[in-house]
Amino acid sequence: MSAVARTREDDASAEGSFSLALSVNGNERELLVEPHESLAEVLRNRLDLRGTKIGCNSGECGACTVVLDGSAVCSCVTLACTVSGSQVTTIEGLERDGVLDRLQEAFVEYGGFQCGFCTSGMIMSAHALLSQTKNPTEDEIRIALQGNICRCTGYAQILQAVRAAAAGA
Repeated sequence: MSAVARTREDDASAEGSFSLALSVNGNERELLVEPHESLAEVLRNRLDLRGTKIGCNSGECGACTVVLDGSAVCSCVTLACTVSGSQVTTIEGLERDGVLDRLQEAFVEYGGFQCGFCTSGMIMSAHALLSQTKNPTEDEIRIALQGNICRCTGYAQILQAVRAAAAGA
């Protein structure tokens, strides 16, 4: 069996598994998951969405951030079996037909990344904020990003990128 999503038919005999039906980046998915599998593991290992990074595996660094039902969450500490019926957006779900989302474009334009490991989590936290708050204050941006750690950029470029995306620049 490939590393891509196992289906219900593939796991029909799996004992202790949970049926998971959810929308990922607008695509309906249904699979069986183990009770210990995190949402990050399912996204990366079963659905082949590698943009979601696993850094600390304890919800401290924010590299695994995805948007779950409109809110930014650390997917490494979110059990996959608890999110059935939910809508999940990952970094891969932001671009449309090969065109980057305005937030992704702003991160490129303002250099809001260096090594890139934290970038998808930063963008997803900012995306959740901008989906709920069209013109956030500096404090609101900082609060939205407080769960994301970047060891490379010093945050100035990241804050510039979020401000520019919010302004529609």
